[in-house]
Amino acid sequence: MSLWVVVGGQFGSEGKGKISAFITLKENIDICVRCGGPNSGHTFVDQDGENKVLRQLPTGYVNPRTRLLIPAGALIDPMIVKNEIDTFGIDPARVGVDERCFVIRESDRETERGLGLRERLSSTLCGVGAAVSRRVLRGADAKLARDVVMEYPYLEALLTNVSEEVNEAVDFDKKVLIEGTQGFGLSLYHSQYYPRTTSRDTSAAGFLSEVGVSPRLVTEVVVVFRTFPIRVAGAQAGPLKDEITWEQLRKESGYPYNITEMTSVTNKVRRIGRFNWDLAKRAATVNKPTHVAINGLDYLDYRNKGLSTWRALAPQTREFVMKLERAIGSPVDLLGTGSSLRDTFRRRIIESEASAFEAIEVCQ
Repeated sequence: MSLWVVVGGQFGSEGKGKISAFITLKENIDICVRCGGPNSGHTFVDQDGENKVLRQLPTGYVNPRTRLLIPAGALIDPMIVKNEIDTFGIDPARVGVDERCFVIRESDRETERGLGLRERLSSTLCGVGAAVSRRVLRGADAKLARDVVMEYPYLEALLTNVSEEVNEAVDFDKKVLIEGTQGFGLSLYHSQYYPRTTSRDTSAAGFLSEVGVSPRLVTEVVVVFRTFPIRVAGAQAGPLKDEITWEQLRKESGYPYNITEMTSVTNKVRRIGRFNWDLAKRAATVNKPTHVAINGLDYLDYRNKGLSTWRALAPQTREFVMKLERAIGSPVDLLGTGSSLRDTFRRRIIESEASAFEAIEVCQ
């Protein structure tokens, strides 16, 4: 039995989707659960070199035997769910939507536009925040997935009780992975940047609550970082410590061509900054990871791009990884040297008597 929880350690776009897909394949996960709503896209490059963006379904779809669930604590746009099933050619029998998921309406997007949330907070205007508000207010217009099957007939066959499925799977020694959304630095409750946050808690405990599973069952918590954290466009989105330009990063890393990242949902240029050690320590304190993933090692040094062994990494890169291990007291054993699943590998950690971390490569 194993229950994995994958959490972003910064402001989203750390590569949670890629890491979740990697673990789902390597561990042969039975059930993958995607928390949150369609206001954040999980992006990765698959084994065939194709860019994949999912806003509702788990990236664990890459394993054809994995059951894909959306839990009660999530919010759904039924048309986006249907579009992802069709676009990625997923057998609907693999997909389950909790009957108590809250349904986003067009009126929620209109409400957010009317409140100027894009101008004030760089909202994606997907209606998630407004829908959360309606859910809490519990008015006559508050609809769950089970209430809209006449409007969206395809939903009826997908409805399930995700908490029951997950708990039963764990009881029968199956493997479950919970794919969190956004990043710890955006948590509605725990971020130091409130109100420049998202509309929900983004900690491991928050995701367990969304799914309806006891913390006692968790066996693995993975916190995902990137070497240069990002925030969405616009200063109104919130502060980003030690912000730099993409051109500056290109020169420092030695990239031979321009590099720029766009947001998955609004397609705007992301802001980028240097690694925030205090934020990383805070994320580790609250989430207590058993594993840490670090993506963007190619941004530290272009010579790392596409590498798949520890010993092949540039010496300064290995020093950065070991510094992170010492700073947060958790093993950094999932390494990303590019955006592709092929650019992700594991290393085995051996903690010596001197409390330093030493690595030997693992061929996987």
